[in-house]
Amino acid sequence: MSEIRPKMPSERAPSKSSEWKEIVAQYQESSRGRAIWQIVNTVVPYAATWYLMYLCVQVSIWLALPLAVLAGALLIRIFIIFHDCGHESFFRSRLANDITGFCAGVLVFTPYYHWRWEHAVHHATAGDLNRRGIGDIWTMTVQEYNESSRGKRFAYRLARNPFLLFLVAPVYLFVFRERFPVRGAGARERKSVWWVNLAIAVMLLLMGWAFGFVPYLILMTIAISVAGIGGVWLFYVQHQFEDTYWERTENWDYKEAALRGSSFYDLPAVLRWFSGNIGYHHIHHLSPRIPNYNLGRCHESAELFREVKPLKLVRSFRSMRLHLWDESRRRLVSFRDARRSRATARSH
Repeated sequence: MSEIRPKMPSERAPSKSSEWKEIVAQYQESSRGRAIWQIVNTVVPYAATWYLMYLCVQVSIWLALPLAVLAGALLIRIFIIFHDCGHESFFRSRLANDITGFCAGVLVFTPYYHWRWEHAVHHATAGDLNRRGIGDIWTMTVQEYNESSRGKRFAYRLARNPFLLFLVAPVYLFVFRERFPVRGAGARERKSVWWVNLAIAVMLLLMGWAFGFVPYLILMTIAISVAGIGGVWLFYVQHQFEDTYWERTENWDYKEAALRGSSFYDLPAVLRWFSGNIGYHHIHHLSPRIPNYNLGRCHESAELFREVKPLKLVRSFRSMRLHLWDESRRRLVSFRDARRSRATARSH
């Protein structure tokens, strides 16, 4: 199978107007100082949290459990640093991005080059109904679901079950799935999986020796579960909301896919900090070259971006009830809504 290597969207985005390009260009400049400070104010607290857990374990592992949850929250922020490095936006230097990205990838159990390749495909195809399947949440149209076999419909409903999607799948994804390269990955991407696996194994051995293997595995499982659940939820809600954007390839538009198909997740300040500003996802998809520490300023810089309807925290949880893309109504609907529409159509 030939290797898929799409260009980054910022290099290929078509648009009828260059207005938005001129705006985002002002915020694509990386800052070494801000990048280093973000590493310091994220990795140092993460290391300190593990040191406090080490002290707690000497008394009782129960004292360390709340700290493991905090470590998981910090891992989400570390993942955003890893993510920005993959877009070559965190530092100006590609080497600095690659080194930082690899090291962060070990902490978040994700191979840097392999993930970067898959994520580039996601950015190049987000919102395109004809190019689904890599780096996205499995989404079927109402028609596809209705025409599928009973077995495939069952598998899809299972994949969309909130318990499996948000509790089981994150642990599977980061603990097991990321340990193996996918079909179509290039040589560098495959090697990055094995190198990260080796680095993770060394980290597990050293930390297990220091903490005791059972206490460390318990605490690490909690931390990676919190990070995985939070990360998968953020990724899900960034594109799975009622009035999102999906189009067939011939009608697909990059700007519309970014501004309409990527949410502006308006989070409280503390959650915005832990999630590394990724809630400004409409800006990120418009220009992946903007580092996370510039996303908020870019959003506030133009009326075009402020017109994007914010998705509030409480309202965002309703998206768990949405499962299928209705091409006629141009919105995500629930299984129940799809059944009602089908019954109404039959009655007429």
